[in-house]
Amino acid sequence: MSDLILPEAMQATYDSFKFAPAQRHNGVLYCSGQLGTGADGKVPDAIEEEFRNAWQSVGAILTEAGMDYGNIFEFTTYHVGLQENIAAFMKIKDEFIQAPYPAWTAIGISELAVPGARVEIRVRAG
Repeated sequence: MSDLILPEAMQATYDSFKFAPAQRHNGVLYCSGQLGTGADGKVPDAIEEEFRNAWQSVGAILTEAGMDYGNIFEFTTYHVGLQENIAAFMKIKDEFIQAPYPAWTAIGISELAVPGARVEIRVRAG
């Protein structure tokens, strides 16, 4: 049996798009990919703000699950413009992820669900 993890701020997305921000199964938290949109649902012009927003969304899910960034043991990031933006992403990632570092896979892609979005972060934590 899995447990739904649903921060209040993500209820509208859950209802509209019919997917959970996260599910906990056998003690492992499986998070759906988080984009870096702002409270208005739009992608910020500043890429650093977009990356920070995405990590903060991950943090909201972790908090709802009674965890924090230190519980992440694996994450995958999907990037539009991977080579162009990876240095900026790593700088922001380091604000949230500390040693001992989790496993990480970064994948370059052509587009994301929200037009103009440049990153999506999916994590597993326990």
